[in-house]
Amino acid sequence: MGREDGIMLNVQHSSPETSSLNASQREGTAQDKHDMWRAGRDQELNRNFRFLSVLGFTAVLMCTWEAVLFGSSYGLTNGGKGGMIYTYLGGLAGFSFVILSMAEMASMAPLSGGQYHWVSEFAPPSSQALLSYLTGWICVLGWHTGIAGCSYTVANMMVGVIAINYPDTYTYERWHVTLLVIAVAMVALMFNTFLAQKLPLIEGIILIVHCFGFFGILIPLWVLSSKVPASEVFGSIENRGGWDNNGLACMAGLVGPIYALIGPDSAVHMAEEIRDASRVLPMGMVWTLILNGSTGLVMIITFAFCVGDIDEVLKSETGFPFIQVFLNATGSVSATTGMTVVIMIMQFCAAISNVATTSRQIYSFARDKGLPFSDFLAQVNPTFTVPLNALCASLVIVSLLALINIGSSVAFNAIMSLGTAALLSSYIISITCVRLRRWRNQPLPPARWSMGKFTPICDTISIMVLLVIWIFSFFPLTKNVDPTTMNWSVVIFGGVVVVSLSYYMLYARKIYKGPVTRVKMMQQ
Repeated sequence: MGREDGIMLNVQHSSPETSSLNASQREGTAQDKHDMWRAGRDQELNRNFRFLSVLGFTAVLMCTWEAVLFGSSYGLTNGGKGGMIYTYLGGLAGFSFVILSMAEMASMAPLSGGQYHWVSEFAPPSSQALLSYLTGWICVLGWHTGIAGCSYTVANMMVGVIAINYPDTYTYERWHVTLLVIAVAMVALMFNTFLAQKLPLIEGIILIVHCFGFFGILIPLWVLSSKVPASEVFGSIENRGGWDNNGLACMAGLVGPIYALIGPDSAVHMAEEIRDASRVLPMGMVWTLILNGSTGLVMIITFAFCVGDIDEVLKSETGFPFIQVFLNATGSVSATTGMTVVIMIMQFCAAISNVATTSRQIYSFARDKGLPFSDFLAQVNPTFTVPLNALCASLVIVSLLALINIGSSVAFNAIMSLGTAALLSSYIISITCVRLRRWRNQPLPPARWSMGKFTPICDTISIMVLLVIWIFSFFPLTKNVDPTTMNWSVVIFGGVVVVSLSYYMLYARKIYKGPVTRVKMMQQ
């Protein structure tokens, strides 16, 4: 069957009355139809995302300038003021190569499966099914912990605001945060159900709030904070984590800026809802890098100038150093509350995007028979035109994760830190498969957005950067640890890998062949 015939078959399914609607909302452009045809998939979701809504989706999910604030405890502990800035610069420079590599892969195969689809299509034939299956499970793990992480951050900020407004009457209990985590996740799910078809408009509006909120935080800090000499900021590298040297301390603090920069693949999982995805998707990822990378740099420099006594802000009862910095700068509980609420709202919006991304990842992986109860999870609700079963499954999983916080906040924090390591693992596997294919001079699908002759260099640097970051993502905050301060994420990560491989060997290998089987079948 030729390429044109495949496209014609997709068009013929539409009735005359709805062909115009399907062309604009469901099937997208001729290139979108061809991309779905090449992957052997029917178009089930509406393509109502455009460039600005994609930019809003990824920029807000990453929440970079917000994340450098609520993740500042890593940098302040391991690096201090100057070390925190230099670590962010290094992380931004290295991670830029990763985002560029993934943007080109997204242009080659803009499918909701993302990394597990790329691995299935580009890995050596002998390992396609196993590597793709493992990557799919790792992505499911990473995005669910992402929802839990966003919801947990919102919940803790709520508790911090209550603590500074009612210092004499409020008593913190872990179950307060647990209930708030479940409530935030539930509201985010409602946004992704009842307002699903308005999500592109919502993301565009949130993008505006994201940009104006940046100045709403930046200006008060510069105007109201005590001024310190630049030498005190840029010339200061501190090691509060007890590491052997300042360099190792800064590497241990790398988790903070990477947490603020991770997640460019979020829009990839929405690819089947983006019009002209093979062009718009990579452009959205690159412009997100430019927008979030620059605003994050300005914000972290500003924060370093305004932080004051590091030991004081790290011991703050608010739970977040940045809330104490706001309070010290403004001298007003009301102003601090207002500034914190801005960041809280943005992080809640990030939770909305996380829920959307996770549900599409589950939906895509389930339709390839990669998960238990795949037929149930792969269904698209005809009323809302979203994978509602996958959305509800995500809510149940996040709620169960939140319950762990009642018994042990250490265990829950370890689970949340898994998100970074899991997504980094999926990046490493997928980029390595493409790099190996190029090294062997094997064919790859054409990319409408490409770095040309610089692509092999970019991919090589990406893999080296990711390996370094991945290793340090399992490091604890300080060198001297006990059971309450140990980073247990490596144990949980290993456990999930063992469980997924066991399930694969016992059952899934009989039914999971990976999306590459459909791609090859359509190409023959």
